[in-house]
Amino acid sequence: MTNNVAVSPAVETDNSAEKFAALQALVGVERILAPAESQHIHTDVYRKLSTPLAVVQPTSVEQVQAVVKFCNDAGLAISVRGGGASYTDGYLPLTSNQVLLDMSHMNHITELNEEDGYVTVEAGVTWAQLKETLDAKGWRTPFWGPFSGMHATIGGSVSQNTISHGSGSHGISAQNVQSVSVVLGNGEVLNTGSAAAGSSPFCRFFGPDLTGLFTGDCSALGIKVSITLPLIRQRPSHQTISFAFNDFEAMHESMRLISQERLEDTHFALDGALSQGQIARQDKAGQSIKMALSILKSSPSLLSGVKQLVSAAVSARRVISKTPYMTHYIVEGVSDAEAKSRLQRIREINQSLGQEIPATVPAVVRGMPFAPFYNTLGPAGERWVPLHGILPHSQVKAFHAELEQFYAARKADMKKHGVWYGGMFATVGSSGFLYEIAIYWPDEITPYHKEVVPADYLAKLPRYAANKEARHYVHKLKDDMTALFVKHGAINFQLGKAYPYLSRLDETGNELLNSLKKAADANGIIAPGNLGFGKK
Repeated sequence: MTNNVAVSPAVETDNSAEKFAALQALVGVERILAPAESQHIHTDVYRKLSTPLAVVQPTSVEQVQAVVKFCNDAGLAISVRGGGASYTDGYLPLTSNQVLLDMSHMNHITELNEEDGYVTVEAGVTWAQLKETLDAKGWRTPFWGPFSGMHATIGGSVSQNTISHGSGSHGISAQNVQSVSVVLGNGEVLNTGSAAAGSSPFCRFFGPDLTGLFTGDCSALGIKVSITLPLIRQRPSHQTISFAFNDFEAMHESMRLISQERLEDTHFALDGALSQGQIARQDKAGQSIKMALSILKSSPSLLSGVKQLVSAAVSARRVISKTPYMTHYIVEGVSDAEAKSRLQRIREINQSLGQEIPATVPAVVRGMPFAPFYNTLGPAGERWVPLHGILPHSQVKAFHAELEQFYAARKADMKKHGVWYGGMFATVGSSGFLYEIAIYWPDEITPYHKEVVPADYLAKLPRYAANKEARHYVHKLKDDMTALFVKHGAINFQLGKAYPYLSRLDETGNELLNSLKKAADANGIIAPGNLGFGKK
C-alpha cells in the first residue's frame, strides 16, 4: 500500500533567501544558522543527506509554532533534531527545501513536582542535565537515559524509543512518559494524558493512550516541545556483577532467564571485539584515573571500591582479551541486604552457564553513566555505524547462526574494504532481545565527529582519506543485515528513515497510521520520510 499524505515540494525555490530572512524575523538572528555554519548539525553519526535551507534553534513553544505555521504557508518541510546522537537519518533533511529544527536550545526543567511525583522538561533537556538536578534532591526517573545521555535529549529519546539506564526494572523510554506537549502540523499544541483534560500532567492514562502515539514516532506525528516523566526515590544501595561466557548461546540463555525475574536496574552485554575496543579507547583517552575515581565514587563502600580497583589492575584486561562474550549488571536495593540478595539470585541463575569475573566494567558505568562521545568513532579512528533489531527469544539462536554464515560469506570483501564488526546485546522486558551490530570502516571523519568527539582524544586518532568504495559497501551491508533481521521477525526502535515500518504493517494498520498522520500533519511537512511516510 502507498502513502497518500502530501509532502512538501522537493525542489528548492528561487526565493530561498527571502524565506531565510522571513525565518530570521520570526525567531531572531541569533536563533537561525545558515547551511555553511551548521554542517555538524545536519550530519548525523552515520552520514549526511541534503543541506537544509536553514537550521532554526527555537527557545520557546511559540517560536516552534511560528516556524511550523510559516513552513506550511511557504511550502517548506521540517526535520526535527534532539541531541544528534542518531544514525538512522531521522533528522536529516531529504531536500534543500527543508528547515531543520534543532530543539537542543529548549533546555529548561519547567516543573519539579515532588508532592505529585513528576518532572516536566522541555524537549532539549539532556538526560545528564536532568540527572544532575534530580540527584541533588534524591530523586530519579524510572528510566533515566541511554548511555549517550551526555548529549541525548529527552525529546529525542521519547521520539526514538531508547533503552539503557533503568530499563532492566522499568522498561524503555516510552514506558516512562506520563504526558507530552506536541506542536502538530498546523501549529496547534496538543497535550496528552491528564493534561488533555486541563489538569496537571500527573497521570498518563485518561481514556485512549494519546501519549503512546507520540513515543517512537520519530517526530513524524508532531514536534514534542515538553515531556513529563514520573519520579521515584533513589535507592541507597547497589551492587555490580559481571560474567564471561564461552559461547553466544550460553550468554543469551543467561540473559533470558535473568530478564524473567526483573532483578537488575541496568545491564548490557558485549562480545570480545567491542570489549577490547573499549579498552583501546580508554588508553587513548587517558581514562585510567577517571575510571578509578568513578569506581570509588560509585562503590557501596571505600573498601569494596579498593577491592574492585585491585581486581581491575590484576585481571580485567586479561579476562577481556580472551573472553568471547561478557554480561554486566547493576543491581539496586533499598538496603545492602536486598541488593546483595538480588546479586546472589543472578549468580544462581548463571551457575551452570557462565563464569563470574571482576565487575570493573559495570562499576565504571555506574560511576560514569554518560561517557564522552568516544564511541562515535572506532578505537583506531574508523568510522562507525550501528544497526539493531529486537527479536523474540525463540528467534535469537536462528538469527545468530544465520548472521555468522552471513559474515563468513562476506569475509573476503570485508577484509578488502577494511570492515570489521562487533556486537552489543540487551534484553527488552522479559520477551525481547536486542541484538546490536557495530560496523567499522576506514574513512574520513565528518563535521559531526569534529563537533562531538573530545578534541584531545580526536587528536590521538589516525586519520583516513575519503573512502567512498568502503562507504558504499557498508551501506549495502547494512541493508542486507536489516533484511536478515526482518526475516527473523525482528522489530526496531529508532526507526528514522533507515528501517522499514509502514511497509511492514498490514493494510488495516497502514490505513490507520496514514489517517493519524493526515490528522496530525495534513500537509505532511513534519519529518518527511520518517517511518516511511511520503514514500510511494
